[in-house]
Amino acid sequence: MKATPGLSSFASDPGSAGRSLGPLVEFARRRVPPESWAETDVRLMATAGLRLLDAAGAEAVLESCRVLLRESGFQFQDEWATVISGAEEGTYAWIAANYALGTLGDDSQDTTGIIELGGASVQVTFVTDKPLPPEFSHTLKFGDVTYNLYSHSFLHLGQNVAYESLHDMLSTPGLKSMATHLISQAKYRDPCTPRGFSSMEGAVKLPASVLESKVDYRPYAHAVGNFSECRSAALTLLQKGREECRYHECRMGAAFVPDLVGNFVATENFYHTSKFFGLRSKSFLSALMLAGEQFCHGDWSKIKKEYRSFNEGELLLFCFSSAYIVALLHDTLKVPLDDKRIDVANQIGGMPVDWALGAFIVQKASNQTEYSDSSVPYLNSYDYSGLVPLLFITAVVLFTACSILRGRRSRLKTIYDMEKGRYIITRVRR
Repeated sequence: MKATPGLSSFASDPGSAGRSLGPLVEFARRRVPPESWAETDVRLMATAGLRLLDAAGAEAVLESCRVLLRESGFQFQDEWATVISGAEEGTYAWIAANYALGTLGDDSQDTTGIIELGGASVQVTFVTDKPLPPEFSHTLKFGDVTYNLYSHSFLHLGQNVAYESLHDMLSTPGLKSMATHLISQAKYRDPCTPRGFSSMEGAVKLPASVLESKVDYRPYAHAVGNFSECRSAALTLLQKGREECRYHECRMGAAFVPDLVGNFVATENFYHTSKFFGLRSKSFLSALMLAGEQFCHGDWSKIKKEYRSFNEGELLLFCFSSAYIVALLHDTLKVPLDDKRIDVANQIGGMPVDWALGAFIVQKASNQTEYSDSSVPYLNSYDYSGLVPLLFITAVVLFTACSILRGRRSRLKTIYDMEKGRYIITRVRR
């Protein structure tokens, strides 16, 4: 089941936020046996959408949700509805990826980092032995292994927010940026939309399935379809605020990012864009650049005929997303175009690489352990035999319901992925 819009859309009417969860709770009630409701935790974890709101606005939305969850019949405590930090979100995703790969608890050099390109933010998390500024350093202990993680969430640099920012930048005269020359008096040149797209076709909504919020294509933009110019404009966005850098090097805005070490999984919009262009998961950057150039320089009428199964809102995005990804990974994070360390995937071994799965693991483990840090839990041990039923509702388009189905010889953990609209059933070791 998929529910839209996200909770952040209720900022002006927070009382409706709780009511928006009603269908999700009913969905869970139909799938969790009534006798198990009282022992099934329900937790709400809001991410970048609510992080963009002011504290009072976010709290009003959460309180509305708490009212409904208290009466849901499931086990709930007010503190279980919260806005998680970007570092938590990144760490949860890192845990999920390495859990799926079977490397959690192994030697730290064998782990895989993760880069997530969401709608409102970008998360980068990986193990490093380099000294880090304390605000980017997070220590995670799992079993006998201690991981020193770099983890940071770059708010406002997710794909949909970046797309909005791009048009704000291109349409605002007087900016001292690499994109200033694209401005014209009546219309501005839009290098991130293929030629031939006409505003006469009407305003086009970018779909919430691709972008977390609906964004109008601006009718006064003049589509010129130029991959290189789009990439330069995207790089300008990624470097915005760099003049405020307090570290010896800032690659994204004013934030410190060390050299990427080891293998990585690139998820979410990395995956959606790569899948659209039919690229192989590894060594995809050079292929993406060629595919993006061809797409951006294509004729809009021919593109629509070739991709008839996509609506215009989806198609409008892929020129920008291809250029943005190259600007992010290659121009900003210095990943070589032929680098094979990055695997683009949303699943590993049939298991979703979602931060909610990592949150499930952490919440189970945290029942038995202590916290080392207010933002990232310390994991001392993880006992697979005692998984308790747990429901997660997140403020993005992901609803995860975890329950234990008892059998004679094994247990199955059922996860419902709201974003992808399917069940994932995994066998739990006793």
